[in-house]
Amino acid sequence: MELKFNISEGDMSAAGIPSSTLKKKLLQLGINPAIIKKAVISLYEAEINMVIHGGGGDVHIDITPEIVTMTVADKGPGIPDIDLAMQEGYSTATDMIREMGFGAGMGLPNIKRNSDFMEIKSKPGEGTTVIIKVKFA
Repeated sequence: MELKFNISEGDMSAAGIPSSTLKKKLLQLGINPAIIKKAVISLYEAEINMVIHGGGGDVHIDITPEIVTMTVADKGPGIPDIDLAMQEGYSTATDMIREMGFGAGMGLPNIKRNSDFMEIKSKPGEGTTVIIKVKFA
């Protein structure tokens, strides 16, 4: 099963739609709620990063009987130092984003913590693609 979404830059109301839809689909498939939670947290964190930092972009979800693969590709400035971005607490969020309750620097670490596989492909000036996999067993 495939699901595809496009989210515009700065559209905070659209961030959460892919992860909410994923949750409903996985519940319908009878997936363990603990696994659903891991997948939804991972995807939501990636969606928020895409809206806040990445200029919007596309979310592609592929659900097979064994695994869910989520690909979040943005149109942003890219990540110049992925190792630094992976450090808990590191953030490039603006004051406005922080005032909204986001930008604590936990997005990428939370994705890593809740997924079975995470890969970040990014080049400055070319955007970022995050591939996340969560196994069902």
